[in-house]
Amino acid sequence: MSDASSVNDPAKAVSSRFAVADASVGVKWFVSEPGREDAIELLRSVASGEITLVVPDLFVYEVLRTIRRKAGDAPARAAVAFFSAAGIVTVPPVEHVLEAALDAANTLGCDFYDACAPAIATLLDAPLYSADRRAHSGYANVRLIG
Repeated sequence: MSDASSVNDPAKAVSSRFAVADASVGVKWFVSEPGREDAIELLRSVASGEITLVVPDLFVYEVLRTIRRKAGDAPARAAVAFFSAAGIVTVPPVEHVLEAALDAANTLGCDFYDACAPAIATLLDAPLYSADRRAHSGYANVRLIG
């Protein structure tokens, strides 16, 4: 994965169209559940270079935790290799991202960690892909899957 930690503005990390994903989408890449085809289509857009996928740095931890819980250790270990090669841009918890996440948590009425992806989407003026209706249905630029 690309590390944007040295970049003060995540929008300068790469120069293509952005999309932001919540961990609920990443899980669908590895676990068969409703919305999986839409999640894989997003991944195809990343692989083709059509979009650059940006995620909060906690994305990988959340996805691996959920894969391990739902599908077991072997699929989680396979996902580790995938994330190492995927070319997904991770955004570290820098001050302006944390401030935006606090704002998003207040606006959406969700937990802070659920507000990180919409905060990054707002900062990048990018769509948010999520399967977490409870946390993200109130976000104006969300594309709910599943």
